[in-house]
Amino acid sequence: MSDASRERLATQLAEAVASALRHDLATRERVLLVVSGGSTPVPFFRALAACELPWPRIDVTLADERWVPETSDDSNARLVREHLLQGPAAEARFVPLTTSDPTPEQGVAAVAERVNGLAWPASVVILGMGGDGHTASLFPDSRELDLALSTVEPLVAVRTPSQPQPRITFSADRLHQARRHVLHITGEDKRAVLARALSGDDTRELPIRAFLACPLAVYWAP
Repeated sequence: MSDASRERLATQLAEAVASALRHDLATRERVLLVVSGGSTPVPFFRALAACELPWPRIDVTLADERWVPETSDDSNARLVREHLLQGPAAEARFVPLTTSDPTPEQGVAAVAERVNGLAWPASVVILGMGGDGHTASLFPDSRELDLALSTVEPLVAVRTPSQPQPRITFSADRLHQARRHVLHITGEDKRAVLARALSGDDTRELPIRAFLACPLAVYWAP
């Protein structure tokens, strides 16, 4: 593991994303950035927050979210607020994917109404990937995986045996509609999973395969 190489990668990704947002803002009043949670994107969030951008014209949301309060350590929204929406970047419009409803099944319609007001198609979707090949909350063992891969609805409430909390995720269809797709991963184990994903086509085995057919910029560091 090289912290220096991961920091360089985060800076390069931030510069590429900032450039893409500026490009789209030249012809659009507002643009949308879709980010992922977890520990990998934190250096990227900090690097992007330091970029000079017209932040009040930028919408930010998440590819997926655990159905937990924003005060929870497991909240992706909390991660975004603490590391990306800082300084001038705090002027961006952030749209979280949770409500006060007890379950994502109860809240998904309200969240869908909220996100439909964003500046679609997204300028950039930044995906992560787990060791099981999941991306967003498209998990191999999720009972809602087939639905999330096939529906034209924007969001799906997800229950996954391997995960402690219920989740909400953008559907593959809505994520596919973005202008640009990025996969941001680190470590040799993730590189091996990606290589395995590239060598087959069963999306249910490794859901990241749902995005390998569209142009996908891979940002990887050891």
